[in-house]
Amino acid sequence: MDKQQIENIRKDFPILEEKIYNKDLIYFDNGATTQKPRCVVEKIEQAYYHLNANIHRGVHFLSQKATEAHEDARTTVAEFLHAAKREEIIFTRGTTEAINLVAYSFGEAFCKAGDEIIVSVLEHHSNIVPWQMLCERKGMKLQVIPMNESGELNVEAYKALINEHTKLVSVAHVSNVLGTVNPVAEIIKIAHQSNVLVLIDGAQAVPHIPVNVVELDADFYVFSAHKIYGPTGIGVLYGKETWLNQMPPYQGGGEMIATVSFEKTTYNELPFKFEAGTPDYVGSTALAEALRYVQNIGIENIAAYEHELTTYATQRLLEIEGMRIIGTAKEKSAVISFLVGNIHPYDIGMLLDKLGIAVRTGHHCAQPLIDSLGILGTVRASFAFYNTKEEIDIFITALKKVVQMLE
Repeated sequence: MDKQQIENIRKDFPILEEKIYNKDLIYFDNGATTQKPRCVVEKIEQAYYHLNANIHRGVHFLSQKATEAHEDARTTVAEFLHAAKREEIIFTRGTTEAINLVAYSFGEAFCKAGDEIIVSVLEHHSNIVPWQMLCERKGMKLQVIPMNESGELNVEAYKALINEHTKLVSVAHVSNVLGTVNPVAEIIKIAHQSNVLVLIDGAQAVPHIPVNVVELDADFYVFSAHKIYGPTGIGVLYGKETWLNQMPPYQGGGEMIATVSFEKTTYNELPFKFEAGTPDYVGSTALAEALRYVQNIGIENIAAYEHELTTYATQRLLEIEGMRIIGTAKEKSAVISFLVGNIHPYDIGMLLDKLGIAVRTGHHCAQPLIDSLGILGTVRASFAFYNTKEEIDIFITALKKVVQMLE
């Protein structure tokens, strides 16, 4: 993408014009949440002002229109992920709820004492804790794929972990700390050779790289709207129809039922079986708008531009004496974690904030990974397609100043 394209894109994001402590905002915390373009916010406003009515249940005009918009959003998500069927798209409150849904429902349907779940050392807490809870509930065991010094998963060690007790593998497509793009296609293929299912946490992948769930052959794939320029509070679970049909509902209530009596309740068909209660029909339409925005730019264009930004930022960071970049995998997404000398990452983050630069510090909800590295945390800069090389230059100048002060 050329400079004019980026300038035009930036105009779609009013928050980028904000001043922070009288400095122009430089937002490098996109791994935590992305900013929202005007069209997404306008879609939310339009839904509430012109189309607001509870869906699926009403025969009146507004309900019908709101229902159409919600179900059209499901189709948009299915097309974005290249899913075989729109019924395989379940709306959730986010990646975390989607993983919890699978951990509970898959666990109830298929798991027993002595079974095993495999995760990796790179995982976010939301892809660790639900599986730990399942293991505690069922008397199961959690196995962990190790990584090498570059932050790449050890595939041979992974192969050795799979045995007759393994029920499911759950790994991130992209590490939120190291930016490592995991070889998920290979991970899935290896698991399927032993009839083991795979869930892929795509929260950090879908904003940055193309995803085709059919080509990957993923059994489950999850992501959050707010990571891909959509609203908070809504996310997606993709699941193969064959597995979703065999899994019991995660929650009970309205919408997920076919019939209810005090003697017996029968459940609705997919996808509604897993969508108890009034869904976020406004959030779903805003998510669809965000996906269309990304598609209009082109995910391949985004991936290429963000790779350029990440490469440039890495080169500039290495100018700083004592710089230690944490995670040097060959395949990386738009995330750089780093430390400088013995300076605490929190101190760096606090001073950068005073200069108008938003970065993330700490363990990034990945304590086991940080502990395995023998560090307290990192400073993390994460990029989006509205960031620029000029912003990186300002960031480097500010960081040099901060390091000088703290040393």
